[in-house]
Amino acid sequence: MTGAGAAAGTEAGTGGETGAGTGTGARAGAAGAGTAAGAAPAGPGSPAARSGFRGMWIATVFNRDWPSRTGLPAEAQRAELLAHLDTAVECRLNAVVLQVRPTADALWPSPYEPWTEFLTGTQGRDPGWDPLGTAVEEAHARGLELHAWFNPYRVANHTDPARLVPDHPARLHPEWVLPYGGKLYYDPGLPEVRRFTQDAMLDALRRYDIDAVHWDDYFYPYPVAGEVFADDETYARYGADFPDKASWRRNNTDLLVAETAARIKAVKPHVAFGVSPFGVWRNIAKDPEGSDTRAGFGTYDDLYADTRRWIREGWIDYVVPQLYWHIGLPAADYAKLLPWWDAVVRGTGVALYIGEALYKAGDPAQPAAWQDPGELSRHLDLAAAHPAVGGHCFFSALDVANDPIGAMATVVADHYPTRVRAPGRG
Repeated sequence: MTGAGAAAGTEAGTGGETGAGTGTGARAGAAGAGTAAGAAPAGPGSPAARSGFRGMWIATVFNRDWPSRTGLPAEAQRAELLAHLDTAVECRLNAVVLQVRPTADALWPSPYEPWTEFLTGTQGRDPGWDPLGTAVEEAHARGLELHAWFNPYRVANHTDPARLVPDHPARLHPEWVLPYGGKLYYDPGLPEVRRFTQDAMLDALRRYDIDAVHWDDYFYPYPVAGEVFADDETYARYGADFPDKASWRRNNTDLLVAETAARIKAVKPHVAFGVSPFGVWRNIAKDPEGSDTRAGFGTYDDLYADTRRWIREGWIDYVVPQLYWHIGLPAADYAKLLPWWDAVVRGTGVALYIGEALYKAGDPAQPAAWQDPGELSRHLDLAAAHPAVGGHCFFSALDVANDPIGAMATVVADHYPTRVRAPGRG
């Protein structure tokens, strides 16, 4: 999901937002053997109902998962979306996390931002239907939660504002935008930017019966060698009360999180707020309270996202750290990160679900561990021994459907004998 470098250069792609692959693909083989699509999940009083969150991400940026390509007719887009939801049911999942604001745009008729180009191929062009509204209705009809996934600050996957629609907020307010690493970003240090991005995201909250507002790991951009995120002017204007720029940037991200949390609860108190950060907060070499890892990045130092604080403050309702590494990887061992996150959330009331790198299973570019169909199932075995872990989320929908080496089918066979309700819908 991140597309950024992972553990000290040993595994270069932590996520698959930009990964290759098109189409919804075939259903995951053995997973379809269970409950039919219309069947009800287990009742809340049964032991199985306590099995927790079972989710999958559906990425729309670059048409990673859906739609399979731009420009499909509305009925074809809808059919592909419903196929993904049906796959989730067949794999006995209970939640989907749909990317609805990939690049300062929208998969619903937003008054704030244009229709996304990933639907029609042209930013601002009406696709002729309401994807988010349909997703909410159809997910709920299948007993699935629908978590709406937003990217707060990414504006474009290029650096040319002229390629945006003329009335795009980034063109109307060029002072809000900074180029970096071949992309355009809103400047997180500007209060008006924080307010606008919240307004744009919360429009979907007001309009639709979504179960959660979900963010991933993108806050300040991942570091790019030789480039500078040019926010000196903003820092000079707003950073006088902070000891250094890093502290000021972290506070900007804290404000975005805390303000959004408060506004969600003011609009719809029952809707959850969750974040799926990069899996390492800080390496132990930088902080004795950090994880026993040597990851190439940490959210605290490199993305200016103090994810541990958000948990301790209770600003978020759930956290889904992207533990996209295999058991035994020296630089970032799944078996070491899992207990670290378990300890962080314990006693806070914040739910912990683990982000799983299904997209790596069977990828010939990945280490030998990812060629073993049982690797992810062993992740769930380990998690079962940690009481704070309340479930898992798989990246991503295309890989759940195609399942090239049967890793997802193995997870389902070993751990998901029946459907269960998601924690928020019991």
